[in-house]
This record gives sequence, C-alpha cells and structure tokens, in this order.
Amino acid sequence: MQTDLYHKEFEKYFASEVIKSQIAQAVQMVKETKRIFFIGNGGSNSICSHMMEDYMKAGGKKTFAFSDPPLITCFANDYGYENAFQKWIEFNFEKGDMLIAISSSGESKNIINAAYQAKKLGGKIISLSGFSADNSLSKTGDINFVTPTRNYGIVECFHQVILHIILDKMVDYRGTDL
Repeated sequence: MQTDLYHKEFEKYFASEVIKSQIAQAVQMVKETKRIFFIGNGGSNSICSHMMEDYMKAGGKKTFAFSDPPLITCFANDYGYENAFQKWIEFNFEKGDMLIAISSSGESKNIINAAYQAKKLGGKIISLSGFSADNSLSKTGDINFVTPTRNYGIVECFHQVILHIILDKMVDYRGTDL
C-alpha cells in the first residue's frame, strides 16, 4: 500500500541523526540570513513559491522566488534555459544572501548553474534533491538534503516537510518542542 511506503520512508529519513543535525545547522543559517532566494522547476517551483511566502510571513525574512512565468520565459529566451536561473541570481543576489535550490533529480542544469553563481557571489546554499546521494546538486550546498529514492512524490513531499521543519524550529510560533 502506498501509505505504508510513505510512512516507512518518512520514519527512516527523519530518524536519521545526520538529517537532524543538518536541520539544526540550516535553522541557524536561516536565522543569520536576511535575504533568501528560492529556485526550482515544475513542482519544486511551486514549493519555492509557497516557502517564499511562509519564510517572509512567519519567518520575517526578505524572500524571493523565480516563479514569474513572463520573467522565466524572457530569461530562458535571452540566456538559454540552462542559464536563466543563474542570470536571475547574477542580477539580484548579494554577498551574504542564501539560495535554497530544489531539484528532485539533483541534475537540473539550470538549478546547478544558479547554485554555483550564488556561491561565486558569496552566498550560502541549502540544496534539496533526491534520487541519488551523489547527484550534482548535492555537491553545491553548504547543507545538502538528499532524499535517496526515485519516487517523485516522496522526494517532493520531503523537500516541503524539511523546509517547514526548518521554519517551525526557527520561529517556534506554535509553542511546541519541534
């Protein structure tokens, strides 16, 4: 049954001491950052839009997501899709900013190029990827969350859960011991 698969993967992943440590590091890094940029393709882009809103509203951060269709198509047309996100970062990112880069496969060239651009500009990077533990995006971040399954649903759900956990721990607005 699918619910059993999700439950089993969820319990195993979030019981990991490595993941717990990465979450604690990410919370601290986000607390110390004033501006956060979110990038992703497709479903990951939807996660970016959602998290941009939550990190601004609940977290009090200045947040940005490259999710405006006319702007994406303009940059893709002018710079090539593999460079569109990189150019957006180049125009907007400043030293000390944070990039949260999401790619289910970890092999999206446009996301990887943007991560390297953010690093070049002196930014911090949190990457969220899946499929393989040694995917290309997982080598770009200061903190790299990898969900090692080829199930898109699990990978995408975990990315959103990870980002919610970081925000919940950062603001503790529910008054619970998360």
